[in-house]
Amino acid sequence: MVQATQFRGSASGKAIQTSAELPDIKPDEVLLKVTDSGLCGSDLHFLNLSLVLGHEGVGIVEQIGSACSRLKVGDRVGWGLVNSTCDTCDMCISGRDAYCHNIKMYGTEGFDTQGSICSHAVRKEQWLFKVPDSMPSADAAPLMCGGGTVWVPLVEQCKTYERVGIVGIGGLGHLAIQFAAKMGCDVVVFSSTEDKRDEALKLGANEFYATKGVSDYANLGVAKPIDRLLITSSAKFNLGLFYPVLARNASIIPLSVDSGDLTAPYMPTVVNGNSIVGSCISSRYPQNKMIDFAARHKIHSIVERYPMTLEGVTQALDRLQSGKMRYRGLISWN
Repeated sequence: MVQATQFRGSASGKAIQTSAELPDIKPDEVLLKVTDSGLCGSDLHFLNLSLVLGHEGVGIVEQIGSACSRLKVGDRVGWGLVNSTCDTCDMCISGRDAYCHNIKMYGTEGFDTQGSICSHAVRKEQWLFKVPDSMPSADAAPLMCGGGTVWVPLVEQCKTYERVGIVGIGGLGHLAIQFAAKMGCDVVVFSSTEDKRDEALKLGANEFYATKGVSDYANLGVAKPIDRLLITSSAKFNLGLFYPVLARNASIIPLSVDSGDLTAPYMPTVVNGNSIVGSCISSRYPQNKMIDFAARHKIHSIVERYPMTLEGVTQALDRLQSGKMRYRGLISWN
């Protein structure tokens, strides 16, 4: 039995520190010593629940179950939202297991101990990903959710010769810019103000446009129409704002987590043949390819570091809630 230190949400919406004895691992499970956890914007949705926070983990394998075959003790691995899938439904056998009908994932009933802001965790080997030796944990942790979220639409929807627009430079956006640029896309960034222009260009953007105060985006002066538009910002707006700068048959891909409805103009969508495409978290196959690509191309996560203490976790969450995090929080034991 392992006594784990855990940082959980609570009814007050504040993080609390607890201790729990983890059960013995099952044959297909792995015991992990957590070293780092990324902090994702969607973590804020779980603050009022009594579950272990975080879902962008990196840790060291301490024990493996008898049925495990891919990992060994001492391996450094990462994990995200998903803990297990059935491997038998149409989604699983076609490589789209993130859409499994029987998916078990962070935040769902019965999985209150599956977080990453803790000292130890038990996970299914099935959804653990080896982290390359060349990749620092500070880069790896945000890739476990944020990286996979932007990677899938880029590789599935965007061709290397297309103009890819990225709305927002934050936890998702700064990764999307790097991936798209390394893929060879013509990267165009939209942000509310000029503050992040230089950083966007350094990350790989070819063009930058500030949108605050502009009511008609036809006046932004965009050089050529955008083929694919990834919306990484958490701000809600009528998608029609961007229609003046989109190419015919353009795709709009919203990626942030929110409730409510998407709003778009009906006839311009139909006449222009535009598509609004939903994209879930990454399945296992593209996730592994993303990690390899990021290591080879030196994709870096821009993080703010916090210690894995109650004070550190609280500071990180407060910073994230204030909207001032740049761009991903990293909570570490070291």
